Amino acid sequence: MLNTDPTSLLIDLFRIAVDRASAPKCLPSHLDNLPDQKIYVIGAGKAAAAMARTIENHVQCETSGLVVTRYGHSVPTRSIEVVEAAHPVPDELGLRAAKRVINLAASLENRDLVICAISGGASSLLARPHPEITFEDKQSITRQLLLAGATIQEMNCVRKHLSAIKGGRLMSHIYPASALTLCISDVVGDDPSIIGSGPTVADPSTCDEVLDVISQYRINVPQYILTKLNEGELETPKPNNPVFEQSRIRIVARPQDALKTTAEKAVKLGLEIFSLGDAVEGDTNQVAKQHATFVREKLNHFSKDKPFVILSGGETTVNVTGSGKGGPNSQYVLAIAKELDGMTGVYAIACDTDGIDGSEDNAGALMTPSTLRRARLNGMDVNQYLQNNDAYSFFEKLGDLVMTGPTLTNVNDFRAIAYLPDAD
Repeated sequence: MLNTDPTSLLIDLFRIAVDRASAPKCLPSHLDNLPDQKIYVIGAGKAAAAMARTIENHVQCETSGLVVTRYGHSVPTRSIEVVEAAHPVPDELGLRAAKRVINLAASLENRDLVICAISGGASSLLARPHPEITFEDKQSITRQLLLAGATIQEMNCVRKHLSAIKGGRLMSHIYPASALTLCISDVVGDDPSIIGSGPTVADPSTCDEVLDVISQYRINVPQYILTKLNEGELETPKPNNPVFEQSRIRIVARPQDALKTTAEKAVKLGLEIFSLGDAVEGDTNQVAKQHATFVREKLNHFSKDKPFVILSGGETTVNVTGSGKGGPNSQYVLAIAKELDGMTGVYAIACDTDGIDGSEDNAGALMTPSTLRRARLNGMDVNQYLQNNDAYSFFEKLGDLVMTGPTLTNVNDFRAIAYLPDAD
């Protein structure tokens, strides 16, 4: 029997996942045995400032450089400059910082070593468009992809080809210096060419794939960009390019690592574990329906006296049709609350490991067996909130938002559904 408050248990499991992916936990082992020389650090992402500070604290040699992080994600550093910029839609500060990163990279010489600290959010934060594309057009295309519910892989495919820095182009500026890229993965499959749009990684995607994404989501793209894509003028550096001979890539934290550590803790607490893996993708509402079905199947086939938890990671998407507030994690919790409709003993949490669900200030939300009952007592119609994409307001009124603030890491979404028969 668990003697833990169910919501506290779920929040603790989430915090364990986040801690496993924090820079102080995942970086140091990759910083040993570096050459005894000055190290230049450049990078971007929601974890970039924390990664820069960890590098400063761990290496013995002189460091300098520049990293770009999201507003509110900065931490104090000694010798590595931290700049804050906008995410997910780039702004002028991100544009200027990216130019400075390019200039620093281009100033390096053959004997120099640069550590590139890359984490989720880097795509928006290193916002330097291709010289023949306007910043305003790149911003517009990014906004449209976000609203259309494009996956991170699709968004990054497009952004790479419109960028002067992504899709391996940063390595073109660093060469002939050597680069060690340390990545905290926020993408399904942990493909380094997708993490942060792979600024130092050869890009296998093509202009034709960009055109397919644009067509699929009916994105309004200026004709001059379409022409350059059709003619291959915006193609990115490919694996056979010699600039990548001096590039090494290491993934220092993965979503599956966070889920594994959380599962180990849950087992020690007496919970049976069912893992749906770290690669759950698709429409948020549909994923919630599938997970609700999974819960019902487990309760039909296993003893109703034994507590269990269903863990999953990945990144679902929301096709925004309403005018409400909320991100995919809050939407997921609201959708699964509707599906389970107060099922006895079932609790759920869904949070973004970066502490920011979409563009709001919450990490995610919690569901309890009383969620819909409390909502009805307050005159709240779950269907209206779902249709208006207003999960944030729904859970704010119930007091069930999860508020952590920026966690300074990002390994995708974290979801846990717990069956705790003794908790009611």
